[in-house]
Amino acid sequence: MPSAPAPQLSFDELGTPLREVTFVVLDLETTGGSAGTDAITEIGAVKVRGGERIGELATLVDPGTGIPPNIVALTGITTAMVSAAPPLPAVLPTLLEFLSGAVLVAHNAPFDAGFLRAACERHGRAWPRPPVLCTARLARAVLPRSEAPSVRLGALARLFGTATQPNHRALADARATVEVLHHLLERIGNLGVQSLEELLALARAASAHRPTQRQRQQRRLAEPVPSAPGVYLFRGPRDEVLYVGTSGDLKRRVRSYFTAGERRSRIREMVGLAERVDWVVCAHALEAGVRELRLLAAHKPRYNRRSRHPDRGWWVAPTVEAFPRLSVVTTPRDGALGPFGSHRSATAAVEALLEAIPLRRCTQRIPARNPSASPCVLHELGRCKAPCAGLQPVDDYAPAVATWQRLVDGHDDSALRTLADGITGLAGRERFEAAARRRDQLAGLIVALERSQRLAALAALPEVVGARPDGRGGWELAVLRWGRLVAADVARRGTPPMPVVDALRRGAQTILPGPGPLRGAPAEEVRLLHRWLTTGGTRLVHSEPNWSEPARGAASWGEWVRRARPEPISEGQID
Repeated sequence: MPSAPAPQLSFDELGTPLREVTFVVLDLETTGGSAGTDAITEIGAVKVRGGERIGELATLVDPGTGIPPNIVALTGITTAMVSAAPPLPAVLPTLLEFLSGAVLVAHNAPFDAGFLRAACERHGRAWPRPPVLCTARLARAVLPRSEAPSVRLGALARLFGTATQPNHRALADARATVEVLHHLLERIGNLGVQSLEELLALARAASAHRPTQRQRQQRRLAEPVPSAPGVYLFRGPRDEVLYVGTSGDLKRRVRSYFTAGERRSRIREMVGLAERVDWVVCAHALEAGVRELRLLAAHKPRYNRRSRHPDRGWWVAPTVEAFPRLSVVTTPRDGALGPFGSHRSATAAVEALLEAIPLRRCTQRIPARNPSASPCVLHELGRCKAPCAGLQPVDDYAPAVATWQRLVDGHDDSALRTLADGITGLAGRERFEAAARRRDQLAGLIVALERSQRLAALAALPEVVGARPDGRGGWELAVLRWGRLVAADVARRGTPPMPVVDALRRGAQTILPGPGPLRGAPAEEVRLLHRWLTTGGTRLVHSEPNWSEPARGAASWGEWVRRARPEPISEGQID
């Protein structure tokens, strides 16, 4: 009989959510392999949070000694190149400040952390003792050996197809490690690893295990599975779906669950319960990803942890009444802003918006006629016209509601300019902490608006057709309607793609648009489709009508957000 589901954890037990963790990915080039006797020649560090890059640091370092020929041959860094670079004592304070409050990540972290710790001791700096994550150990904990025989950085970069390939230069290697880290974090979403504490524990537990007897017995389940892209489902003794996953090679992926490379105790338990494996062969990875999201939403398998609720999210929307206020809701209405990943981030957006748009903050319903409440303190401070007390008529209140809607729709960004001017004013009055808080609030609001407008623009299209090179001379094809994938296929090398596209469009599923900004489509599916359409060399074959985003939308504030966040630090900025 299957074991009972584990009890729901409290927020304290869940630890620090990974989306809130700041990682600094570090790579050091040195004159040799001994932290005690060798010296640092180059530093590269990249700061990321929530999947976004928020800062970089890169500089050569004068080691105070010559660089051995074998190191020159490996890295290309010569003694002449570092002769004018700052010495380590001048660089170290900046690097430690860059690391402050973050998790230190490196590929073969004992090497980089060891050199940095030794540098602190040598130059009289306190070692900050950051949490340390080794991506090599994490890769060995997450990836089966059948998929990743080697966890060297170059091998993982090739496996994941990273945009930056490592070349034994510090910043390039750090950037490649960031991409490897993000791919590994995507993999652990289904392992029940949702917090920093669980992530560090997983990396520490990367020692080898032998497959259990039950795992060996269950290998037969993988025999009929084809070597093709698609989605697989492990089913239990009552035909219930235990686990859903996706892979470019179904047979290889399913086999990996029955090997020594599978170390996750929860997944081993799932394999022990499984009675059979079902699968759905898909045209390509996009179709597999969409089908996975839909199957997770339909079955909510207890051994999955990621994306079981693709329709779950938080939205900011005005209430439906004579004097609307902004509220955080879980069911989006037309004109809502979102989705947000947490109630807290949605509330932060509301707080920022209310600084620029004079909507009321009180929560009681106000009748259109004869409101009778007493004005609150905000009225006395000049921050509310007290519609609750009948001091502001509906006609006078309506422009604020219209400003909100034009902002969300991307037709008027004056509210963002008001907030930006307020930040400048605070800084001019030397209220730097308040200015920094408002800056972070505004940056978060702009990112949320840009995401909301981007997804809503795609979901508003009756039909979009995209084509992406498949890497073998053919094309991966997809038809989207109202933010949903409705048909997928591949035009293989030598096959004219347009007849395949025409056949796909004729046979594609009919979709009726639903309510809300995303026309009823799940946000995760729209996000996945948008990412596919805008990356990887995908070409837009057809769009009805033309796919566009608002000219005065939040995307035009991208440069402001980049300036507001930490800028990459170059050698010339370190003195």
